[in-house]
Amino acid sequence: MLSRIRTVVVSLSVLAFLAVPAAVVSTPSPAFAAPQIDEALCQGANLQIDTALKAQCEDLKKGDGTATVNTLITQVINIISIVVAIVAVIMLIFGGFRYVTSGGASDKVKGAKDTILYALIGLVIVALAQTVVKFVVNKLTA
Repeated sequence: MLSRIRTVVVSLSVLAFLAVPAAVVSTPSPAFAAPQIDEALCQGANLQIDTALKAQCEDLKKGDGTATVNTLITQVINIISIVVAIVAVIMLIFGGFRYVTSGGASDKVKGAKDTILYALIGLVIVALAQTVVKFVVNKLTA
Protein backbone atom coordinates (compact mmCIF):
# COMPACT_ATOMS: atom_id res chain seq x y z
CA MET A 1 0.00 0.00 0.00
CA LEU A 2 2.78 2.41 0.92
CA SER A 3 4.71 1.72 -2.28
CA ARG A 4 1.57 2.33 -4.32
CA ILE A 5 1.02 5.73 -2.67
CA ARG A 6 4.68 6.59 -3.21
CA THR A 7 4.39 5.61 -6.88
CA VAL A 8 1.32 7.82 -7.33
CA VAL A 9 2.99 10.82 -5.63
CA VAL A 10 6.17 10.44 -7.69
CA SER A 11 4.18 10.05 -10.92
CA LEU A 12 2.11 13.16 -10.21
CA SER A 13 5.25 15.12 -9.35
CA VAL A 14 6.95 14.11 -12.59
CA LEU A 15 3.86 14.99 -14.61
CA ALA A 16 3.62 18.36 -12.88
CA PHE A 17 7.25 19.15 -13.63
CA LEU A 18 6.76 18.20 -17.27
CA ALA A 19 3.47 20.05 -17.68
CA VAL A 20 4.36 23.31 -15.93
CA PRO A 21 7.05 24.56 -18.37
CA ALA A 22 4.82 23.66 -21.32
CA ALA A 23 1.92 25.55 -19.78
CA VAL A 24 4.08 28.58 -19.05
CA VAL A 25 5.37 28.78 -22.61
CA SER A 26 2.15 27.92 -24.43
CA THR A 27 -0.41 30.09 -22.64
CA PRO A 28 -0.11 33.84 -22.88
CA SER A 29 -0.54 35.47 -19.53
CA PRO A 30 -0.60 39.06 -18.31
CA ALA A 31 3.02 38.69 -17.21
CA PHE A 32 4.06 37.96 -20.80
CA ALA A 33 1.85 40.77 -22.11
CA ALA A 34 3.49 43.29 -19.78
CA PRO A 35 6.60 43.85 -21.97
CA GLN A 36 4.31 44.63 -24.92
CA ILE A 37 2.38 47.18 -22.85
CA ASP A 38 5.62 48.61 -21.50
CA GLU A 39 6.98 48.88 -25.02
CA ALA A 40 3.86 50.73 -26.15
CA LEU A 41 4.23 53.11 -23.23
CA CYS A 42 7.87 53.66 -24.06
CA GLN A 43 7.13 54.44 -27.70
CA GLY A 44 5.08 57.52 -27.23
CA ALA A 45 2.45 57.75 -24.55
CA ASN A 46 2.90 60.96 -22.56
CA LEU A 47 2.46 59.36 -19.17
CA GLN A 48 4.57 59.71 -16.08
CA ILE A 49 6.19 56.38 -15.33
CA ASP A 50 8.12 55.23 -12.32
CA THR A 51 11.83 54.44 -12.30
CA ALA A 52 11.34 50.67 -12.60
CA LEU A 53 9.33 51.07 -15.80
CA LYS A 54 11.85 53.62 -17.05
CA ALA A 55 14.61 51.02 -16.56
CA GLN A 56 12.53 48.46 -18.48
CA CYS A 57 12.12 51.01 -21.28
CA GLU A 58 15.89 51.32 -21.46
CA ASP A 59 16.17 47.51 -21.64
CA LEU A 60 13.63 47.43 -24.45
CA LYS A 61 15.50 50.13 -26.34
CA LYS A 62 18.69 48.08 -26.04
CA GLY A 63 16.86 45.09 -27.48
CA ASP A 64 18.83 42.52 -25.49
CA GLY A 65 15.71 40.91 -23.98
CA THR A 66 17.19 40.47 -20.52
CA ALA A 67 14.03 41.73 -18.83
CA THR A 68 11.90 39.12 -20.59
CA VAL A 69 14.37 36.28 -19.93
CA ASN A 70 14.68 37.22 -16.26
CA THR A 71 10.89 37.34 -15.93
CA LEU A 72 10.58 33.91 -17.55
CA ILE A 73 13.28 32.40 -15.33
CA THR A 74 11.68 33.87 -12.22
CA GLN A 75 8.24 32.56 -13.17
CA VAL A 76 9.51 29.05 -13.92
CA ILE A 77 11.44 28.92 -10.63
CA ASN A 78 8.37 30.17 -8.74
CA ILE A 79 6.14 27.51 -10.32
CA ILE A 80 8.63 24.72 -9.59
CA SER A 81 8.96 25.96 -6.00
CA ILE A 82 5.19 25.98 -5.57
CA VAL A 83 4.93 22.41 -6.86
CA VAL A 84 7.74 21.22 -4.58
CA ALA A 85 6.20 23.02 -1.60
CA ILE A 86 2.82 21.39 -2.27
CA VAL A 87 4.45 17.96 -2.47
CA ALA A 88 6.33 18.66 0.79
CA VAL A 89 3.13 19.65 2.57
CA ILE A 90 1.41 16.51 1.27
CA MET A 91 4.33 14.45 2.58
CA LEU A 92 4.05 16.22 5.95
CA ILE A 93 0.40 15.23 6.14
CA PHE A 94 1.23 11.71 5.02
CA GLY A 95 4.01 11.42 7.63
CA GLY A 96 1.65 12.68 10.32
CA PHE A 97 -0.94 10.11 9.27
CA ARG A 98 1.69 7.37 9.39
CA TYR A 99 2.78 8.55 12.84
CA VAL A 100 -0.77 8.52 14.20
CA THR A 101 -1.54 5.10 12.75
CA SER A 102 1.80 3.51 13.69
CA GLY A 103 0.35 1.88 16.79
CA GLY A 104 3.57 2.32 18.74
CA ALA A 105 5.66 0.06 16.49
CA SER A 106 9.16 1.50 16.62
CA ASP A 107 9.98 0.89 12.94
CA LYS A 108 6.75 2.56 11.79
CA VAL A 109 7.27 5.50 14.15
CA LYS A 110 10.84 5.94 12.87
CA GLY A 111 9.65 5.85 9.26
CA ALA A 112 6.93 8.42 9.97
CA LYS A 113 9.38 10.72 11.77
CA ASP A 114 11.83 10.42 8.87
CA THR A 115 9.07 11.32 6.40
CA ILE A 116 8.17 14.41 8.43
CA LEU A 117 11.83 15.39 8.82
CA TYR A 118 12.56 15.03 5.08
CA ALA A 119 9.44 17.02 4.17
CA LEU A 120 10.53 19.84 6.49
CA ILE A 121 14.03 19.76 5.02
CA GLY A 122 12.45 20.01 1.56
CA LEU A 123 10.47 23.09 2.60
CA VAL A 124 13.62 24.74 3.97
CA ILE A 125 15.52 23.97 0.76
CA VAL A 126 12.71 25.47 -1.34
CA ALA A 127 12.76 28.65 0.75
CA LEU A 128 16.54 28.94 0.49
CA ALA A 129 16.43 28.24 -3.26
CA GLN A 130 13.96 31.10 -3.72
CA THR A 131 16.30 33.43 -1.86
CA VAL A 132 19.33 32.36 -3.89
CA VAL A 133 17.49 32.64 -7.22
CA LYS A 134 16.18 36.12 -6.42
CA PHE A 135 19.68 37.20 -5.37
CA VAL A 136 21.26 35.85 -8.57
CA VAL A 137 18.58 37.35 -10.84
CA ASN A 138 18.95 40.73 -9.14
CA LYS A 139 22.73 40.60 -9.56
CA LEU A 140 22.40 39.64 -13.25
CA THR A 141 20.03 42.52 -13.97
CA ALA A 142 22.05 45.11 -12.05
